[in-house]
Amino acid sequence: MKTTADKVFQIFKQLNNIPRPSHHEERVADFLCDYARELNLEYERDSHNCVVIRKPATPGHEKAEPIVLLNHMDMVCVGMKDPLKTPIEAYEENGWLKARGTSLGADNGIGLSMALAILADDTIVHGPLEVMTTTNEEDGMSGAANLSENFIRGRKVINLDSEDYDTITTGAAGACLQYHRIPVKWISAPGGKRRWYRITISGGKGGHSGVDINKGRASATILTWAVLAAIYNEYDFDVASLRVGEANASIAASADFVIGIPSGEASEFVKSQEESLNEWIMQEYGENDPDIHCHIEKVEKPEKVIDNKAFDALMRALEQIPQGVVKMSDSMADTVETSNNVGRITIEEDNICISTHTRSFIDKDMDNLAKDIRKVFEAAGAKTELIMSAPAWQENQDSDFINLTSDTFQDVLGWRPRKVAMHFVLEAGYFVMKYPGIEIASIGPRIVEPHSTLERVEIKTIHDIWKVTLSLLERLA
Repeated sequence: MKTTADKVFQIFKQLNNIPRPSHHEERVADFLCDYARELNLEYERDSHNCVVIRKPATPGHEKAEPIVLLNHMDMVCVGMKDPLKTPIEAYEENGWLKARGTSLGADNGIGLSMALAILADDTIVHGPLEVMTTTNEEDGMSGAANLSENFIRGRKVINLDSEDYDTITTGAAGACLQYHRIPVKWISAPGGKRRWYRITISGGKGGHSGVDINKGRASATILTWAVLAAIYNEYDFDVASLRVGEANASIAASADFVIGIPSGEASEFVKSQEESLNEWIMQEYGENDPDIHCHIEKVEKPEKVIDNKAFDALMRALEQIPQGVVKMSDSMADTVETSNNVGRITIEEDNICISTHTRSFIDKDMDNLAKDIRKVFEAAGAKTELIMSAPAWQENQDSDFINLTSDTFQDVLGWRPRKVAMHFVLEAGYFVMKYPGIEIASIGPRIVEPHSTLERVEIKTIHDIWKVTLSLLERLA
């Protein structure tokens, strides 16, 4: 059995030269199909660009149960001016693989690279293999949701989409992603004695809106509402532009908006908000998010602003909906049970678009909270579009498959992983619904700060998970 994962890093470098934001995975799917053809392996590609590559068993192991290696091909693109054209520049530092100024794509590029490296190595012992790669996992899970019932044959799944090296993930929260669109009218910017200011919030850690939601980090959405509410409660003003957040599945780390306000006392009040807001930010978030800050600068008058009715509706809605942790679990220590995150706010032509990502281990609680949020926005005049409603998933932690996975860690690495349910959403819920009798164990290397420019993966743990995966495949064969 090989003890190094050199091929994994070679493939990961290739993947990172292929832009792969959610909804735009065509080139990665092309790469996977070409890869299968080069290896003379059977493959299928569906209408959503999901790809399964099948490799026959190692000779002598043909009667073994088929095993599925599951990953997704998209990534959350943060720090990229144009995600469709920006390659990822990865580098090593102090035992970690990082990216320069962007998210790294280790979620889930490292797991996918492992699966592809296994396909290329005929010295690895395994039964019949299916490398299953889905699309749009990060922004709606439409790939998994639309899989046909016969797309995979295996009923034991090693999911390599995990970020906690010392765990076997045996459960995941459900998630509901909604877009709320408040209609806007564009009008000419008012004249007269007015001052125009660009207010920016930057430097936040951001992070995964499931994994990091309880870490006390600042949400630029909440900070944007706070600074606008402070001005809004004192003076009338106009909004010329508004952008908050980087990705639907991330805690908003930045914001940028332009407002106009009468000169004089009102203008002086706005300028004073920079100092007061930064003091408040440090008091509330300084320990957990020390670099986030607000900056206010004077700018030229824009041509257009949005109507006050739309802005009023946005402010009312943001005030009423919960953001962050809603409830901690009574049965799982230190685990978030239910949460909601506003990932992005943008003005798109004739609408203000707000994304809400609601998660819970209790499907009913998730559905009820999502429904309450929808009612708030509908009362504000918004139209809501349901993008995703993925079910929660809970595996039997004492199944033979999970115990075999745990035993493999013990035998290969000398320690036994925890079995945990995580407050992120995995595609496992869809697979359990579609493929009766399926069993799923989710493992992976240590990935820190996914969905952010601080994303990094510990190199040693890639080698370790590689060894565990190969040993587990051999045992299953």
